[in-house]
Amino acid sequence: MRRIDEDISSGQFQNIYLLYGEEDYLKLQYKNKLLKALVNEGDNMNFTKYEDNGINVGQVIDQAETMPFFAEHRVILIENSGFGKKMPEDLGNYLSNIPDFNIFIFVEPSADKRGKLYKAAKAAGRDIEMNMPNESVLAKWVGGQLNAAGKQMKRDAWSQFLNMTHDSMDNMATELDKLVSYVGDRNQITLEDVNAICIARVETKIFDMLNAISAKDLKKTLDLYQDMLSAKEPPMRILTMIVRQFRQMKVIKELSAYGNNAGTIASKVGMPDFAVRRTMQLANNFSAKEITNLLNDAADFEEQFKTGRLDEKLAVELIIMKYAGK
Repeated sequence: MRRIDEDISSGQFQNIYLLYGEEDYLKLQYKNKLLKALVNEGDNMNFTKYEDNGINVGQVIDQAETMPFFAEHRVILIENSGFGKKMPEDLGNYLSNIPDFNIFIFVEPSADKRGKLYKAAKAAGRDIEMNMPNESVLAKWVGGQLNAAGKQMKRDAWSQFLNMTHDSMDNMATELDKLVSYVGDRNQITLEDVNAICIARVETKIFDMLNAISAKDLKKTLDLYQDMLSAKEPPMRILTMIVRQFRQMKVIKELSAYGNNAGTIASKVGMPDFAVRRTMQLANNFSAKEITNLLNDAADFEEQFKTGRLDEKLAVELIIMKYAGK
């Protein structure tokens, strides 16, 4: 991302940019930054956009071969095409020798590092992966948004806000806007404000449920489970997410045992550092044997459900009764 900012600041651009990764908010922001710097408003002569599957590659190449009309660059934006995973051979070959007047901007959910698109962007030094940033970056970003709105957020409110909204920056931005509106003329956002107005995603509720299981709080665990069922969450999806969290705990616990800190583990498993720290704290409440046993039980109950021998709601309740019971 710094490389894009530097290119915009200097006015010196590469012929290809690949923005990929899970964080849609960042991809949108940096795509728009590039377009604002490269394309004059209303200039449809020198800017072409292609998106989704079924793009006519021959048309893209023909467009790229056309000289710009009274402009320095011709900009071609290609979004969500699937080319990050599988690039058509003709276009892949073309990217190895792009005319100087052309700038390609690819925005994709993922990129195969063995593929021609990634290699072409890598050669230009503009293969830019955009995933959820670490906590310090998020704190600075949210702080900037709050400053612009004339607001502040207490430390405990920030921790809860992060826990409830951290699945994406889009979600964080939406919930932050709601908070700013909710507090009105007050300049301080409190923990009570966050709890009153922010919507906890199912992932947060799952984490709360696992905390209750680790505390052997059966009533709270069942209450949280019932809340999710009332919100129309399918029991098997709840079980799948419990299993996902326990698998993460298993991996993080093992890496931690080898002396890796949260930052190192985050880079190895592809999770934000704050999520790793939170999972490490939770994993400390379970023995390695308990984690393995729960994963084995969950796999067994899921198989029984798929073969019609066990109701899906009961499958989750059996896990809860066994591991949250005293």
